[in-house]
Amino acid sequence: MSAEVLVVRCGLVPYEEALVAQRWLRDAREDGSIPDVLLLLEHPAIYTRGRRSTPEELPMAEEWYALQGIEVRDTDRGGRVTYHGPGQLVAYPIVDLRAYGDDVHEFVRRLERVAISSLGDHGVGAQTIEGLTGVWTEDEPSRKIGSIGVHVSRGITTHGLSINVNNDLQPFEWIVPCGIEGCLPSSLGRELGGEQDFDAFAETVAGRYAATYEREAVSATPAELGLENARLGIA
Repeated sequence: MSAEVLVVRCGLVPYEEALVAQRWLRDAREDGSIPDVLLLLEHPAIYTRGRRSTPEELPMAEEWYALQGIEVRDTDRGGRVTYHGPGQLVAYPIVDLRAYGDDVHEFVRRLERVAISSLGDHGVGAQTIEGLTGVWTEDEPSRKIGSIGVHVSRGITTHGLSINVNNDLQPFEWIVPCGIEGCLPSSLGRELGGEQDFDAFAETVAGRYAATYEREAVSATPAELGLENARLGIA
C-alpha cells in the first residue's frame, strides 16, 4: 500500500471526459500500477442524475434546461440530481478501499470531514445533518454548500465531492437538489460576501484530504498518469 495520494489539478473539464479519465484511473488503480489519485477540477454547466434520481427532481423539460445552457446527464454515482458548473470545486478520489477496511460508509464520512474542515479553514462553519446528504452551513437556516455521491466498482471508488466556491447558485433553484424540497443553496463566496481565491481553496482541500485519509499529497500532472488523450489539465 502506498502512503501517497497523487493530486492532479485539471482545470475546466467536460463531464464526459472526466468520466473516461476516472474509469481509466480506476482500472490502473485496481491493477496496482498507480497509487490513490485525487482529481481536482471544475465542470461546464451540467445537471447529473444519480442512481436514485426521480423525474420530479428536474421539473422542466430537458429542452428548457438546454436553452439555459445546462446539459442533463445520467451517471452511475450514488445519490440524486445535482448541479455542477464553473466556480464549483469538484474532487474525484480514485481510491482502493482495502486500505480503509472496504468500508464505503467510512470513506464517505471522511469525505464529509474533508469538506467541513476545508470550509472551516476559510471561515465558514459547516456540518452534516442527520437524514440529509451533503454538507450544510452551521447557522440557521442551514444552506447546502457541498454534495457527495460516490460509486464503487471492484473495491475502487470514483466520483466524490463537490463544494460551491464561486459558482452561480441559480441553477440549483431550477431543480430539487439531491431530492430535498426547499433546499437552500450557498457557496463559500456567498457566505463570505465576495469572490474567493479558488486555487487557495483547492489547495486547502488537497491538504485536508491527505490528512483525513492518512496520505502524503504529491502533485502530479495528467500527462504523468497517461491522461493526455483525456485533455485534462487545461486550466
